[in-house]
Amino acid sequence: MFYKAKALTEKGVKVHLHCFQYGKKPDKALSDIFYKVYYYKRDISKKHLFKSIPYIVSSRVSNELTTTLKKDSYPILMEGLHTSALLEDESVSKGRKMIVRPHNIEHEYYQNLAKVESDIFKKYYFYNEAVKLRRYEDVLKKADLLLAISKNDEGYFKRHFSNVVFMPAFHPFKTVNCQTGKGTYVLYHGNLSVAENSNAAKFLISNVFDDLDIPLKIAGLNPPKTLINLINNGHGRDVELISNPDDKTLDDLIKNAQINISVTAQKTGLKLKLLNTLYNGRHCLVNEKMLSGSKLDELCIIANDHATMKRKIKNLFEQEFDDSIIEDRKQKLTSIYNNGHNVDRLIELIR
Repeated sequence: MFYKAKALTEKGVKVHLHCFQYGKKPDKALSDIFYKVYYYKRDISKKHLFKSIPYIVSSRVSNELTTTLKKDSYPILMEGLHTSALLEDESVSKGRKMIVRPHNIEHEYYQNLAKVESDIFKKYYFYNEAVKLRRYEDVLKKADLLLAISKNDEGYFKRHFSNVVFMPAFHPFKTVNCQTGKGTYVLYHGNLSVAENSNAAKFLISNVFDDLDIPLKIAGLNPPKTLINLINNGHGRDVELISNPDDKTLDDLIKNAQINISVTAQKTGLKLKLLNTLYNGRHCLVNEKMLSGSKLDELCIIANDHATMKRKIKNLFEQEFDDSIIEDRKQKLTSIYNNGHNVDRLIELIR
């Protein structure tokens, strides 16, 4: 979202950024970049759990926001189904272009969160939210335009709504910055406080690196005790956990790895860490669900089960990463995930 808004600003568009605030303080970087920045308090009280509309939507309904928006008739770009309650307020939507950027097929995303969640209360919340999200999704019929983040999402939304286009994710990477040669380890990284990511790490330790004589490094935020204990108890031959790495440490880990491995149980949206590894890392090994209509298949090595992953890791660990692979990445990444081209197209769509 930030890099999309930044790209618009760099093209001379005056971006009025409306942010919901819950925990973080206002950031001076935003006010330096954008024309105006407005902050609103998100109401995260439990009363929203008992409403018929999804919690992620109802907790972002703000009278202060609608009052501000009614002062002009500029186009509105709503990020995620989360902010789409504005579509139902004719005092805001009438006479202006209303565009929604869905980040996922949300009800599928929440169903999958529920499947991997062990906490019974969180599991119930995710299932309940999924039901509400599926029902609420019809509100998107009131949008003038939907910007799908992946080809898979584009196909889904086109089956249910009109005026849907594929708009690739915006990102911070300006050039492909991969290292040639060979690394000495495999890296898995992600926010380990998210069950999907910690489960992926556990799968790799217990099923892929259980008998591989190849080092695995796992890096990420707030690893759960179950993952820490799994590693401390000696599962996997050579596994190292790097908890809460800073940006530079994580960047170095990605660049110096021989293989960046990314697996997911959810075929949703686009995983931005995949772009990070392709722009900055060497060999990229993924399962098909990780690609999810991203059009990045040709740049990745695909393995969908532990036996295939083991075989491909052994092969890739011996392969030099050379300039020809880097050139191929440059051509393919800049043709699809080029911020400059995509922001020009976005401006035309807004107009």
